[in-house]
Amino acid sequence: MVISIKLTKEEQQEAESYAKRNGLSLNDAIKRVFFEKIEDEYDAAIADVAMEKYEKNPKTYSLDELIKSLN
Repeated sequence: MVISIKLTKEEQQEAESYAKRNGLSLNDAIKRVFFEKIEDEYDAAIADVAMEKYEKNPKTYSLDELIKSLN
């Protein structure tokens, strides 16, 4: 699949600079940033769900309690 994006001259320079600093092709740099952003948003959504569950039942367990429950 080929995806095309339009960048201003400044955006292109910044993207190329980022790629060069990280030893990547421009294509690989853009893919890396894109998928890292998706992963960050996914992680944030999971954290939000976990926080909602915790707020409904703020019970916590010590490490010893966790180990005992797993045995």
